[in-house]
Amino acid sequence: DAFPTLEQLPLWGFDGSSTMQAEGRSSDCVLKPVAIYPDPARTNGALVMCEVMMPDGVTPHESNSRATILDDEDAWFGFEQEYFFYKDGRPLGFPESGYPAPQGPYYTGVGYKNVGDVAREIVEEHLDLCLEAGINHEGINAEVAKGQWEFQIFGKGSKRAADQIWMARYLLLRLCEKYGIDIEFHCKPLGDTDWNGS
Repeated sequence: DAFPTLEQLPLWGFDGSSTMQAEGRSSDCVLKPVAIYPDPARTNGALVMCEVMMPDGVTPHESNSRATILDDEDAWFGFEQEYFFYKDGRPLGFPESGYPAPQGPYYTGVGYKNVGDVAREIVEEHLDLCLEAGINHEGINAEVAKGQWEFQIFGKGSKRAADQIWMARYLLLRLCEKYGIDIEFHCKPLGDTDWNGS
């Protein structure tokens, strides 16, 4: 079977009250496909990025900020997405209380004591998943704090680049499910400390 095109994908109605995007008495919302990627985890699968629309399928829903972006198809955009791996409510590699050894060896670190036993496996698998999905993933590195990493996305066109960073985030979240790891995208999840790296 040929890979589907956006034009072949239908609008899809859903109950917006289930996603806190509408009240129960008037909850119809519509998903409008806007980007499609091969799903690297499934044979003949597809990942579809959608905008949320009102029931008419034309008017953007108030939560649909993508629809407000002016698209410049010739502009290039680069994103650095920093994030923390979390396990059991704390950053991966942090002791049960307090902080790990002082910062310094973690940024672009190598070796078990600096990056742990599973982080690099996840970031490299995520890189491969993004590339298989056609996402322009440019690189990875460990960040300043233990358990903190970053990936870079470079895309042409404002909407296309934004779609790629969102899909890359989705793939990372989905991948981490099998490792029992959570992702924190907040820029300062540890409060106003030196342990944020961002």
